[in-house]
Amino acid sequence: MPVTGAKDRVYRSPAGLAGGVLLLGLVGWLGVDAIVAGEGRTPWLALAALILLVPLVTAFTLRPAVYAGDDRMRVRNPFRLVVLPWGQVASLRSGYSNEVVAESGQKFQLWAIPVSLRARKRAARRQDRVAADQAAEREGRPRRRRGGFGGPAGFGGGLSSYAGPDGPEGPARAESDKIMGELRNLWEVRQKEESAQGEVTVRWAWEIVGPAAAGALLLVILLAAG
Repeated sequence: MPVTGAKDRVYRSPAGLAGGVLLLGLVGWLGVDAIVAGEGRTPWLALAALILLVPLVTAFTLRPAVYAGDDRMRVRNPFRLVVLPWGQVASLRSGYSNEVVAESGQKFQLWAIPVSLRARKRAARRQDRVAADQAAEREGRPRRRRGGFGGPAGFGGGLSSYAGPDGPEGPARAESDKIMGELRNLWEVRQKEESAQGEVTVRWAWEIVGPAAAGALLLVILLAAG
């Protein structure tokens, strides 16, 4: 979902944020309990596991974000930060995942904007219902009711609470597809601007990779030591 800031619009996954907080709470609770109450090598193993797991959970849940500004988009994925000036963006594609394609042919998945096939199917059903209602109006037939206080969906007597897809704004779409549409519109408007030119840069997230690698190494040493 978008969060409007002073300069950039920020897109993050609410489900990812909620899941990350829950997972970090669970991992922290189990890890601290093992460190405090464990015996022998258990506290050290728990410490190594915490050093490994906390960065990984953070990387895949709390870290992903897409920042869309007037001149460029920044894609913060689990282990990399990609900065793409709009002039270097070749396309924004949606399939089983959302991704941005650079002019060089490089593809970068947008982890912060996950695709929900279930949401797409719901949106498609809403579009089908609207198309059926529009066809009925053109032919002079009564519209099919969508349920309400007087009866179940599909039967008369009920007050229809259905007002069309996305209200008066246009066709129903899944939330991730709406976001991709916003990004495409911004790209199309800004891609030719002089300030939106430049080079694509990719930086590894060493603040995630470093601690996770240290935790994995410590865990391997402890397990190998027996």
